[in-house]
Amino acid sequence: MPNMSLKKNPMPSQEPNVRNSNFEEVALGYTPEQAIDEAQRCLNCKTKPCISGCPVKIRIPEFIAEVAKGNFDAAYDILSQSTCLPAVCGRVCPQENQCEGKCVRGIKGEPVAIGRLERFVADYHNKNCNNLPEKPKSCGHKVAVIGSGPAGLACAGELAKRGYAVTVFEALHLAGGVLVYGIPEFRLPKSIVRKEIEGLKALGVEIVTNTVIGRTFSIDELINEQGFESVFIGSGAGLPKFMGIPGENLKGVFSANEFLTRINLMKAYRDGVDTPITDAKNVVVVGGGNVAMDAARCAKRLGANVHIVYRRSMDELPARHEEVEHAIEEGIIFKTLCNPVEILGYNNPDDRRDPKNFSVCDIKCVEMELGEPDASGRRRPIVKENSDFLIDADCVIMALGTSPNPLIKSTTDGLETQTWGGIITDEGGLTSREGIYAGGDAVTGAATVILAMGAGKNAAEAIDRYISSKNA
Repeated sequence: MPNMSLKKNPMPSQEPNVRNSNFEEVALGYTPEQAIDEAQRCLNCKTKPCISGCPVKIRIPEFIAEVAKGNFDAAYDILSQSTCLPAVCGRVCPQENQCEGKCVRGIKGEPVAIGRLERFVADYHNKNCNNLPEKPKSCGHKVAVIGSGPAGLACAGELAKRGYAVTVFEALHLAGGVLVYGIPEFRLPKSIVRKEIEGLKALGVEIVTNTVIGRTFSIDELINEQGFESVFIGSGAGLPKFMGIPGENLKGVFSANEFLTRINLMKAYRDGVDTPITDAKNVVVVGGGNVAMDAARCAKRLGANVHIVYRRSMDELPARHEEVEHAIEEGIIFKTLCNPVEILGYNNPDDRRDPKNFSVCDIKCVEMELGEPDASGRRRPIVKENSDFLIDADCVIMALGTSPNPLIKSTTDGLETQTWGGIITDEGGLTSREGIYAGGDAVTGAATVILAMGAGKNAAEAIDRYISSKNA
C-alpha cells in the first residue's frame, strides 16, 4: 500500500544557530528508513509527469520504486543511466520547479521528495560501494570539451559511455566549474564533486587543468592540430555584472563571483590561507537570486551582520524558496523594495601601502514600489521620491548575474553570438561552426546546474550523430 501522507518526510538539518557559524553541510540526508517511507508516497503514475519536468529525463518512478523496496543499488543503477552527477543534482537542483512541480501528489499536499531521494541513493552508493564504473570499449574517435562545469561534465560523461576519447580542458586548477567555485561547501561538499568526477575519469574522461582555451590553445588548433573531431563549449558564464553606480571601485566591493571563488575554491574562511577575503562586520549583498543567498550565507559564517538588498518584494525573489528560508533562519536580514544608488567610502589611514586607498563605509539606497509588469512579467520597480537612506556596510557584494566571457568568441572565427555574449546554437547545441557545439550558461546565460547538464547531454547525442554520419 502506498504511503498517503500529505507531507514529505522532513530533511534532517543542522540547527540554524549552529550552522550559521560553520561551513559543514546544512542538510544531513535521509536515513534508509526515512527514504523507504518517502519513496512509498510515490503512486507510480501511468503518465509519469515527473519525468517531463527533468532536463536529463531520469526514470524517476522506476528508481523510486526500487528505493521503496529497499533495493538501493538497483535504484542507483537506474539513476546513473541518465545522470553522471546524481549526488550533486540531489542537492542543488530546483526540484520544486521541475520534477516535483509535476508530481500529482502535490495537487492535494506536498509532492514526493524526489530530490532528497536522489541524494540519498547517490550518497548510499558512494558510502557503500568502492567500485568505479568500467571503461567502455573505444569507438576510435576523440572529442574536446571546454569547461569542467555541469554542462561539460555531462557532455563528457555521455560521450565516454559511448566509447569516445574525451578530453576536458579546464581553466582553473581544479575540475568542477561552478560546482567547486560557486556553490558553498555547506550546500554542496566538494568531496561529493570529487567523487562524481572520479567516476567520469574511470569511464576514460581525461581532464586537463590550468588550460585557457582562447589563450593556451584556440578551438581551431584543437581541431586542426590536435585531431579532435568535434568540440563542445561549456565554458559557463563567469563575467560578473555591476550596477554602474558611484563607489563600485572602492576597496571592499566584490562581485559575488570573486567572493564565492575565494571562499569555495580557495578556502578563504580557513585560518592561515593565502587568500584573505574580508574581516567585515557589516556586509550588504545586492541581488535576490541563489548566488545572492550563497554569498550572504557565506558572509554570515565569517561573522558579519548581513543584509540582502533587493529591489522587488519577497514574493518576487528568484532564489529557491528553501534557500531563502535557510537564510532567514540563519539571521540574514532582507531589505526588499529598495535599491542601491551609491557606495560611500572613506580614506583608510591604517593602510599605509596606499594613502588614497578608500574603503566602503556605507551604502546609500532608495525605497522602491512596484508598478506595472515589465517584459519579464514581473511588476517593474519604481523609485520613491525623497526616500534615500543609509545602511552600515564595510563590504558590498554584487550578485547581479553574469554573462559569458568573450574570450572564446574573440578567438574563434565564424562563431555567432547574441549581443549580450551568449553563443547561438540550434536545439541540439550546434553552433554556426560545423562540428562545434555549445551548451549551458555559455549559451543561456546564468541558469541552473541541471539545465546545463541537460544541454550537455543533448549536445553529446548530437555530437555522436555528427561523427557517426561523417564516418558512415
